[in-house]
Amino acid sequence: MPYLPNREVPARQENGTDTLAQFAGIFFAFRAFIMVLSVRLLGTDPQTGTAITLIADALLLLATAFCCIGEGNRKLGEMSRTASVRWCLAYLVLSCASLLWSETSSLPIAVVYWVGMAADFFAVVLMLRARSAAVIVPSLMMGYVWGACLGGVVAWLLPAQSDLRLGDEELLGPNNIAYPLAIAFLFAQFLMRKRLGNWALPATFLGITVLRSLSKTTILALLAAEALVLIADRSMSRRTKALLIGCACLVFVGFSALLIAYWDIYLNAGNQSETLSGRLGIWAYFLVEGLQKPWLGHGFNSVWGIVPPFGPDKFEAAHAHNELIQQFYAYGVAGVSIFIGYYGSLYRQTKKLPSASMRLFLRACLLFFLIRGFADTERFDLSLPIWAGLLISEFIEHEQLASPCENQEIVTSESTSGVPLEGNPDFV
Repeated sequence: MPYLPNREVPARQENGTDTLAQFAGIFFAFRAFIMVLSVRLLGTDPQTGTAITLIADALLLLATAFCCIGEGNRKLGEMSRTASVRWCLAYLVLSCASLLWSETSSLPIAVVYWVGMAADFFAVVLMLRARSAAVIVPSLMMGYVWGACLGGVVAWLLPAQSDLRLGDEELLGPNNIAYPLAIAFLFAQFLMRKRLGNWALPATFLGITVLRSLSKTTILALLAAEALVLIADRSMSRRTKALLIGCACLVFVGFSALLIAYWDIYLNAGNQSETLSGRLGIWAYFLVEGLQKPWLGHGFNSVWGIVPPFGPDKFEAAHAHNELIQQFYAYGVAGVSIFIGYYGSLYRQTKKLPSASMRLFLRACLLFFLIRGFADTERFDLSLPIWAGLLISEFIEHEQLASPCENQEIVTSESTSGVPLEGNPDFV
């Protein structure tokens, strides 16, 4: 039987938006572009740009704590009783404990990076504790979409790389651009499914920018997620599906010359990080090294500055370019167990959703992160960041608790007015 907090009948869904959550979403989406802007516009060094990002992260947590401490919409103990949230906490604990044995090039820097990852998670925790998930989740997603759109504008203004892809040759790769924009694309779809505004124009811009980035893994992962929704979602009419597919085909046709040119460069001049043989070599190295410490791994931030460059082009890897291998290398069997538990618990939790359409959509989102994690991942966090995992988990719990109350309201209204109320709030 699913856990239900010790509360009375759930209250009506809270309305409105939360400015702090919107600001947090903007920062989460745009921070990937802060370093390149600080270097190219302000003339700072990359370390200063990274420091600016981390300081902003800490200030966000302090501002959230100042605004939210003392307010309690949902107790921390209630959150931690959800399996996916416990896996998030387990990942934080394991990554923190691994600092004791980490082979990092600089322990103080590793500690700062870990604090940054934890700050994201606990900032979202405080927001969700202060206000309902019905307010925080869409507000943060709205901010994330606008932050990603702003980042997309920056990406278009940057000079194209030698391989025709978006990004900065030294500071910001196309994978780092496409990743937050693809997440924002999914968030925009979520908001439209919840009927929280018309996000078609931002979603179109984000989708086109992801394609223009030529980040192969992200594009394939996004296409797979969208294909699942188009094939299996019965709430969408055939006409809508045909229109979406037609628009996508037109966009691909418009970029066909660029795609062909990039494909030629990829086949004839791809570097060590881009070609399949190069990725296989990177995976093999990290697997072999991971087997040297199979139980608890090499620790947090144990790649950059430690792992030797790959191939004749001296490619320096920041991670294993595969999420599962990265977790095994960093945290051994313990990391792999958390990886499986984290994604598995979120998948099982989606079964609680009363809306079949939203259930399918969130599973498509999980598919995106899993496919993207096959050939790319994050340096510190999981591919589906733990703050986002917490957000999804709390949204599902809120929907499960609100559903009986909504059904009761519908029955009452029908019985008093005689006019049936129709409508699935998640129908698009």
